Amino acid sequence: MIPASQIKNPEVLALANEASAFISSQAWCKKVTAVRLAWACAGVLGVFQVDLQPTSADVDSTLWVVVGDLPPAYLVLDQSPSWKDALRGYVAEMSLWVRAVKGGLPLEDLIPVAAEPSHEHAEMLASRLAFIEARIISAGDGDVEGDT
Repeated sequence: MIPASQIKNPEVLALANEASAFISSQAWCKKVTAVRLAWACAGVLGVFQVDLQPTSADVDSTLWVVVGDLPPAYLVLDQSPSWKDALRGYVAEMSLWVRAVKGGLPLEDLIPVAAEPSHEHAEMLASRLAFIEARIISAGDGDVEGDT
């Protein structure tokens, strides 16, 4: 992984800053202490590991963060040991949101999504998730290049 301070591509650096700002905005985050790039497609999608000082002992001090041209989200490391696992978890959680919105089901117990729960937003997100699944997660490791 690449520390954010060593990211050369300005669009990827902007994604790293977005990941940091997203975690910093959470009530349980006292301070972000480090951001590392795991994988990114400049200006589109980034997967980062973020270290933080939590406000309480029951909060993980390192999380995966997915940001880009889709709703940001964080995921715990112990359930997702690699960036692809984190992205797979992101797709799974966001797919539950999409299905709930399309079916008119409650959203309270699902991953928070910073978008109006409309059919249009659900369709847009579903399209992005399908692309991530087909072109990034399902691709062989040597077939997925990232930007730094």
